[in-house]
Amino acid sequence: MLEATRLSDATRSLLADLDELRSQGWVRASGGAGSHLEVVDPAIGEVVGRVPASSAGDVADAVTSARGAFDTGKWSDLKPAERRAALLRLTAELDSHREAFAEIGVLEVGTPISLSRGLHGSAPVAFFEWFAEAALRGPLGGYEEGLPLVEQPVLAASTIFREPIGVVAAITAYNFPLLITAFKVGGALAAGCTVVLMPSPRTVLSAIAFARCVRDAGLPAGSVTVVLGDAAVGEALTTADGVDMVTFTGSVGVGRKVMAQAAQGLKKVVLELGGKSPNVLLPGADVAATVGPSVLRYTRNSGQGCGATTRTLVPRDLYADYVAAAKEFIAGLNVGDPWDPATDLGPLIRGDHRDRVEAYVDRALAGGAVLEAGGGRPSHEGGYYMNPALVGGVAPSAEICQEELFGPVGVLLPYGSAEEALEIANGTRYGLNANVWGQTDDAMRFARKLKAGTVTINGGGADRPDAPWPGVGDSGVGVDRGMEGFREFFRLRHVQYPLAPVGR
Repeated sequence: MLEATRLSDATRSLLADLDELRSQGWVRASGGAGSHLEVVDPAIGEVVGRVPASSAGDVADAVTSARGAFDTGKWSDLKPAERRAALLRLTAELDSHREAFAEIGVLEVGTPISLSRGLHGSAPVAFFEWFAEAALRGPLGGYEEGLPLVEQPVLAASTIFREPIGVVAAITAYNFPLLITAFKVGGALAAGCTVVLMPSPRTVLSAIAFARCVRDAGLPAGSVTVVLGDAAVGEALTTADGVDMVTFTGSVGVGRKVMAQAAQGLKKVVLELGGKSPNVLLPGADVAATVGPSVLRYTRNSGQGCGATTRTLVPRDLYADYVAAAKEFIAGLNVGDPWDPATDLGPLIRGDHRDRVEAYVDRALAGGAVLEAGGGRPSHEGGYYMNPALVGGVAPSAEICQEELFGPVGVLLPYGSAEEALEIANGTRYGLNANVWGQTDDAMRFARKLKAGTVTINGGGADRPDAPWPGVGDSGVGVDRGMEGFREFFRLRHVQYPLAPVGR
């Protein structure tokens, strides 16, 4: 399946069972009519492997398998403690292959190995473990919740039952493939749902490795089934009659299509989409202390993150100081081979995506913008590399300030008053994430007024599996992660009955 790469033998072994996984039904990808997906190493810009793609028939088989595992109770009827135990076995499998998933993240995404070990290795394990425990705890209010007694017209009791919604179609993005899988598949399985998982066609290896871990953890067949393909395969999945819910992470444009497709069957939809998030320095903020973390927040994973805070707002009197510090910091970032532990930024996912990001910068500069720091490409042979950049001299309404680039490009916007800063920060159709630098009380007051599902103050803290990741406006519908994300995978049943005999 894979040609010359720098994967270890352990990682190759994890990926070696694709044919067996297909024959056993964990991966439904027949490769009919020679249909294959290319595995591209973005660090060298070359195809290093090919895997069979799924057909519409494969999608139908995957949904049938998931439907059967749910309707027969093979997974859905397990007690919470049994689901917890199964998910902890899966967590242990993933934990034992942390380094392999880190290597896959380097190969497929181009994430530097020093970042990949946490992003693609450790973090997903933590989230799966949290969802395993959530299976035992249950959703807020519990799996069963009694309501207060009602006395009119008769004394009556009510119970709310929270039950798994059914078969979930989970469609993940390429930037954090296993981590997003943890949000969606972990939550669905914990609730008692079964899942058909479709990864981005750019990151299929992570899903194949995950399917093997599911099998080796002893989960029942049909609990998780993987399909591989492009938009046509996605449409077959989102419109399948046997699917009850679609949860998707990706771009706004594709999200709209997913919602429209799912609407044909009136399926529940959760969409985690894009962002154009603000990073606000309040008056008096320490520029020297904030520049480095601010730049890293939009260059992490080469800017390929929906929560990247790409719009930095600074008081006008701090603008020149910020530029000077940013030039020095960005000049010190190492853009290069993602396998090198000293690398800060690896390549972007594909050449056409890099061209798209660069085109935004070129149009901004042609319109009068200023390249305040960084920019251009490094002098590497091959690969889809791009230097981080900071662009200034643009209006908040400019294209580069309004569109999600998904690359290592930030814009610097001056402001005169807190009111103006708030107007600029909220002046997009997105509302996913934000960060505020300043005295905590002042930053908290500002944060409460931001149009964002998540706000960190002074960099926030560690990523929390129990915290939700909601979006406002074009940033999404519904919630991923945490207890609120877990609740998305349930449907409600209200049962009411009189306590006194009827007729008395």
